[in-house]
Amino acid sequence: MSYVLTFIANPEKRQITPEQILKHLPNAKPVCLSEGEAYDVEISEVVNLNDLRSKFTQVDVIFQKVQGRKKKLLIADMDSTIVAGETLDDLAEFAGLKEQVAEITTRAMNGEIPFRKALRERVLMLKGLSESFLEEAMGLVHLNPGAKELVATMKANGAYCALVSGGFTFFTSRVAADVGFDFNAGNNMEIIDGVLTGNVIDPIVTKDSKLAYLQSLCREQGLSVDEAVAVGDGANDLPMLLEAGLGVAYHAKPSVVEKARHNVQNTNLRSLLFAQGYTESEFSR
Repeated sequence: MSYVLTFIANPEKRQITPEQILKHLPNAKPVCLSEGEAYDVEISEVVNLNDLRSKFTQVDVIFQKVQGRKKKLLIADMDSTIVAGETLDDLAEFAGLKEQVAEITTRAMNGEIPFRKALRERVLMLKGLSESFLEEAMGLVHLNPGAKELVATMKANGAYCALVSGGFTFFTSRVAADVGFDFNAGNNMEIIDGVLTGNVIDPIVTKDSKLAYLQSLCREQGLSVDEAVAVGDGANDLPMLLEAGLGVAYHAKPSVVEKARHNVQNTNLRSLLFAQGYTESEFSR
């Protein structure tokens, strides 16, 4: 069976060379995907990935089968994945509660407390906040590097792209439109007379929901889950990361890194394209 190792460095530093790869894999034939940034190496045997990663500084290494590596569906988490930071935490800043809400967010994303309970607890803390602050919080939202390239390139090659978040549709709809996603889903908070009531409207998007979206979207597109790439950072992303053909934990919480098959900790979202074998010259923007 043929496998491929993809070595990916920070695009701003471009600190990896074929010579570095050959030092640890003497029989390798590195194929350049982006000079100084990403290289493929095809191999015929399974390797000790943790040992190999330890030999490279600030380099992500993806190991997978060669066959079927280009995916036809992308399902992505939003907060701390497609966008930097957590949108609910940003909203809490206007209530003067960002630190308290962020502490609960961190625990939930690391799997220390149930996501559903954590979401309701955080939103209840925002009771009485004017909905006008939603627009202001949206102004604090910034895309992570490579987000638009990832979606544009996959769509240009016939893939379907979905944004599925445990955050709120106010944000997912706007981020999806900006980045170019075909589909978005999230949670809804109750607003009456322009004021947040502190309630979340059922159903709530949970880890099980995200997995169900992956499966249902694949069925709708006539694809198997092996033809999907999933990316996320939190414990509520883990089931879909483990189910997808290529599931990538992106700058993820420790409990997620421990369990995920693929991890990107040093680089940006362009890594998901290199992992699929795209060269930089094939990127769409």
